Amino acid sequence: MPYEPSGHPIHDPRTLRAIAHPVRNRILTELGAAGPMRAADLARDLGIPANQASFHLRQLAKYGLIEEDPDAGRDRRDRVWRLVSPDGVSINLGALRETPGGDAAAEVFSRSAAALGHAAVDAIYQGAREDGVIRTVNDSAVRLTYEEAQEMAGDLDELVRSWRERTRGRSGDRRTYLAYIALQPHPALAAEEDV
Repeated sequence: MPYEPSGHPIHDPRTLRAIAHPVRNRILTELGAAGPMRAADLARDLGIPANQASFHLRQLAKYGLIEEDPDAGRDRRDRVWRLVSPDGVSINLGALRETPGGDAAAEVFSRSAAALGHAAVDAIYQGAREDGVIRTVNDSAVRLTYEEAQEMAGDLDELVRSWRERTRGRSGDRRTYLAYIALQPHPALAAEEDV
């Protein structure tokens, strides 16, 4: 069975541009990790003004990525937001590049995602030791067929999903961790094949 990433699929380049914004991307990350949240909670966690958090939440709602969670509010005026899909979003950059405006949107998103990835890896290697904080990189080589790589990608996705479901919620002793998992042919070998 071919590997299919989970999450709400993104087909519109405008939506891809919207989530390329670092604050919006971080809001999606926090909603995925913690579950439904108010703008004030997000503002506090992200260190931004509440009106800025509200603006970005409305933008994400406009693109169909989040929605209000009426059952989570204390009353009708209490706006609590949740992801449309608890698994976040699924992005097929190759397919999006084929749509009108998709190539430019994919470039913007790729630059933003690469910058975040570089910052995360730099923090692991250069981060100061902190009590109660885990920073680790698992750099392992595995020989796989295409079908085995698909199966492994699905297994890794399921592992992260199960942990996200197990730990979702706003607990005072939890912090949001990023789990970067890159499964690809070794870059040096891929570069040699292009020669």
